[in-house]
Amino acid sequence: MVRIDGSQGEGGGQVLRTALALSLVTGTPFEMVNVRAGRAKPGLLRQHLTALKAAETVGAADVTGAELGSKQLSFHPRALSAGNYHFAVGTAGSATLVLQTVLPALLHAEGPSTLMLEGGTHNPAAPPFDFLEKTYLPLLNRMGPRVDVKLERPGFYPAGGGKFRVDVQPAKLQPLHLMERGRVLRREAVAQVAAIPFDVARRELVAVSAVLGLRPDQQRGEDLKRAFGPGNVLRVEVESEHVTEVFTGFGERGKRAEAVGEEVAGKVKRYLDANVPVGEHLCDQLLLLLALAKGGSFRTLALDGHALTQRETMAHFLDVKVDVREVERDVAEVTVRA
Repeated sequence: MVRIDGSQGEGGGQVLRTALALSLVTGTPFEMVNVRAGRAKPGLLRQHLTALKAAETVGAADVTGAELGSKQLSFHPRALSAGNYHFAVGTAGSATLVLQTVLPALLHAEGPSTLMLEGGTHNPAAPPFDFLEKTYLPLLNRMGPRVDVKLERPGFYPAGGGKFRVDVQPAKLQPLHLMERGRVLRREAVAQVAAIPFDVARRELVAVSAVLGLRPDQQRGEDLKRAFGPGNVLRVEVESEHVTEVFTGFGERGKRAEAVGEEVAGKVKRYLDANVPVGEHLCDQLLLLLALAKGGSFRTLALDGHALTQRETMAHFLDVKVDVREVERDVAEVTVRA
């Protein structure tokens, strides 16, 4: 039985999600204390409880502490099963994070799976659906499996109500080496609004384009009609020869549209200036995939707390080495090996 202190590293839900994913893959039970101790509201929130319940279902697990606010739990998987699953957060909590909890396990199942997930699809503190679709899954599919997603309805905070489908064809994960970004082939800014004035999208596009020098044909505004409740997201897609990165910012009450545009532009500029293929949010997710594949390497920005927490948590379940070498200021080279 592995024992994990949930306050380690960044002290959030990532420790729990990674532990659940790797427990399912390896069959290793674990206990966790101080769940999300580093957050303003510690313990399990709705999205974390949904992720725990999803892992329990996929792994036929014995679980204790599966209740809202719980700061301690245990998880003992019994049998990993492919199948058709439906998981609903019930709030605007991230449905994409629920997917990332069970997807590594379903990649190792004996047959294909289909998931329907409901909740938040575009949340400030989670990978948005567009990142999954355009950045994460294309790299995962390059490693052997086939995972396809389809957005049926976007869900913004605080209304939620988003819905998407995932089809999983498992296969043995192969190592991936992503050391070069290659030429930038396309840059595009997309501002989406739901039940708020379209002028917000226009102002965000003006602001982000002023910093990045985007032409009018590299900007697009969209008025979403199918979303539950109001919402706004600005994303910039940078498509290069070897990877596509997606950078996002979210509008919120009292925050100027221009500020959203400038913040997203700053993220893009840092990524482009570093000349690396892997951005900071992709880094920790790619780390897990390479660890499961027992090999791979990539260049990225300087590792943040999430990536370091990921490395610490993986060490409880997997016997792999993760070497990090600083190449230059704000550029790191990561190598994973068995």
